[in-house]
Amino acid sequence: MDTVIELLKDEMLAVENQFKKNLASDVQLISQVGNYVLSSGGKRFRPMLLLLCSRLCNYRGDKHIELAAVIEFIHTSTLLHDDVVDSATLRRGNRSANSVWGNQASVLVGDFLFAKSFSVMVGSGSLKILKILSDTTTQLAEGEILQLLNTCDLEVDEPRYLQVVRDKTAILIAAACQVGGVLGGVDETQEMALREFGLEIGTAFQLMDDALDYIADEEDFGKEKGHDLFEGKMTLPLIHAYSNSTELERGEISRIIEAEELIEKDLDYICTLINEKDGIDYTRCKAIERIERAKQQLLLFPDCEARQALFTLADYVVSRNK
Repeated sequence: MDTVIELLKDEMLAVENQFKKNLASDVQLISQVGNYVLSSGGKRFRPMLLLLCSRLCNYRGDKHIELAAVIEFIHTSTLLHDDVVDSATLRRGNRSANSVWGNQASVLVGDFLFAKSFSVMVGSGSLKILKILSDTTTQLAEGEILQLLNTCDLEVDEPRYLQVVRDKTAILIAAACQVGGVLGGVDETQEMALREFGLEIGTAFQLMDDALDYIADEEDFGKEKGHDLFEGKMTLPLIHAYSNSTELERGEISRIIEAEELIEKDLDYICTLINEKDGIDYTRCKAIERIERAKQQLLLFPDCEARQALFTLADYVVSRNK
């Protein structure tokens, strides 16, 4: 990752300055909450993808900076809303915004970030980009609602889970990559290849997130271990374990996931069961398959520094521990 960060150093600095510009408001709470969340250690994964894809497609203008900031604003607004829905207390190792300022402020600042994103999008002058990103935000909302409907539903299988992953996470990463292609004026085949690249690595990214939720240290991962289980979310490690469990084990999973409180003994039971049923390895293998498919999409483009950097980002997705 260090080589990618160095390659994009100047552009990412410009993106950070764009954040400050976009957060300017006479309402002080907006900049307080916005700056708190945006400066709390995010990877800037989505903006980096947009910058690299626009570079891969030989874009020479400056709209990629504004749009990279838009992508991160949309992502940040969903985090603010997610933490309220999930009653989260930690985000990226720090207190979540809702635990500092309350749910109302978090939701309303999230709304501001959404609204500001659309204002900047219009300024890009591209109706196509506006449509891509507006359709994406609609799908993000659908993904959130679908995840809510799946809560504590032990019948959630891998296809239903992957639909949530696509709509809630992968779709914004796909849009970031596609927008880079639109800026560069590539043909439809290459544009769709970039979108598919984003969908595949976005799916892999969430798969790894869901695996890390059961195995990563809280200090590294930035949120409580087993938070997905506490929220009643059937993610792939647990789905795989459940499908390979005995009736007795399934009964225990049902009891734990439907309980009002997650106690340490029950979390340990689920983590041990997931390990015995190879739930983490299964999830990681699925993520690696996605990354390999993603890389194939980029073979439509000539080998260059930007393509190699995209390969590096793709590999990072399955090697990270936070």
